[in-house]
Amino acid sequence: MPEPETLGILAFDAGKTMCRLISLYNSLSDEEITKLLDEVVKSKGVTYLNSSHENFLLTLAAAERLEELDNTAVTVSRIGQKCCDLGLARFDLVYADLKQGVIDLRKLPYNSRSSIKIIEKAEKLISATSGLYSAMEYMAELEAAEKKRQQQQRYWNTTTKPSFKPNMEYFNEKLVFQRKQVQNFKETSLWKQTFDKTVGIMARLVCIVYARICSVFGAYINEEQDENNNSMLFGFGFDHCCLLEHRKLYHNTNHGVSEWYEEALQKRVVKSGPISKVATKPNVIRFLNNPMPLDFAPGRDEIEKMMNGNNDKVLKLAPATSVGGVGLSLRYANVILLAERCLHAPATVGEDAREALYEMLPGRLRMKVKAKLKGRWAKEEDKGHDGHSLAEGWREAVEELMEWLSPVAHDTVRWHGERHLEKTRFETKPTAMLLQTLHYSDLEKAETAIVEVLVGLSCVYWCERRL
Repeated sequence: MPEPETLGILAFDAGKTMCRLISLYNSLSDEEITKLLDEVVKSKGVTYLNSSHENFLLTLAAAERLEELDNTAVTVSRIGQKCCDLGLARFDLVYADLKQGVIDLRKLPYNSRSSIKIIEKAEKLISATSGLYSAMEYMAELEAAEKKRQQQQRYWNTTTKPSFKPNMEYFNEKLVFQRKQVQNFKETSLWKQTFDKTVGIMARLVCIVYARICSVFGAYINEEQDENNNSMLFGFGFDHCCLLEHRKLYHNTNHGVSEWYEEALQKRVVKSGPISKVATKPNVIRFLNNPMPLDFAPGRDEIEKMMNGNNDKVLKLAPATSVGGVGLSLRYANVILLAERCLHAPATVGEDAREALYEMLPGRLRMKVKAKLKGRWAKEEDKGHDGHSLAEGWREAVEELMEWLSPVAHDTVRWHGERHLEKTRFETKPTAMLLQTLHYSDLEKAETAIVEVLVGLSCVYWCERRL
């Protein structure tokens, strides 16, 4: 019988998949969920710009986390196709069974001794794989330098007495040492791990995270289906609602989520997470969207579509009345952050930066700013107010706005950054969620707030120049 195949170059793909799973695991801890309930969904920026309905916001959080897990499960299924174990080779069927309720979720306790061991084992492999990635990058640099050195050496051999010749012995020793480092990392990282062992770890993590999502967000399990048997979250029911506050996205419960979660925390078993009282059968839990069909065997095309963002349903469901729906979330976030610099560190912002800030605004926003500024300076001047007191008054008004607007902008930039960096870095910390960002923010409210900030800054700048 041939030896089991090892990952080799696929170690980096597997390592980043493990990172995403651990990040999801960490984002579902008691501490993170309590923070979500007590801070994030109640923050002024989120409640004013996105929604004041806790059910909507937490269902959005649940949907996003589940979609992240679905996408990761597809990657695990792809890697698993090279496993010898048939259960791992067809992990897509296992995951479908899990979402159909065939697998008893009570056997997958979050934060138990066994799950912590899996996390520790995965983190150790990730650390070594990250070290291998860095070591191979550095070795590639050294080898490129070696190639250049050899070209120079051939040149020197054709000349009489070169004016400079580097210490080649030291360089060669450095290259040999680096190659040994790479080999050592290969032995301890995912590079030399078999597909079965690696996918076995990831498959168990997928199941534990799914069970935890159902446990924590059990009050938001939405079993309403449309006529095509699609979840209302991803169907026409979501798109046809006009206001974010009025979307029938969430499943109504008899009492608030915070109350439900606190009760669950008090009653939970030590080795398991909060258990939802929504499901009548603990081993039959369905979630926000349909499981993968039983004949689903992801091929290269399907994987590429999902990994290229074509499966970002939660992201794409932002309506045209939202900032993300018109594709301006990151742009407006950068406007707010530059305005924040103008407010708190004006010395670092020159005329060019102010001009750039103005150029970042869409045409309709420029018109709103101009209309609001028109006659403002003359009006203030006619009142004869002291320039210093005027500047302080405007500064206080802008600071009050930025107090709740700035965190949403920072989280928007963070959200985009994390999804870009996950392709190049091995990160396991919890990531920001869409509900924290400008993506689902009401467009009119967000633009009104930005206009107020820019007008206020202009007045502060004008008043201070008068002093």
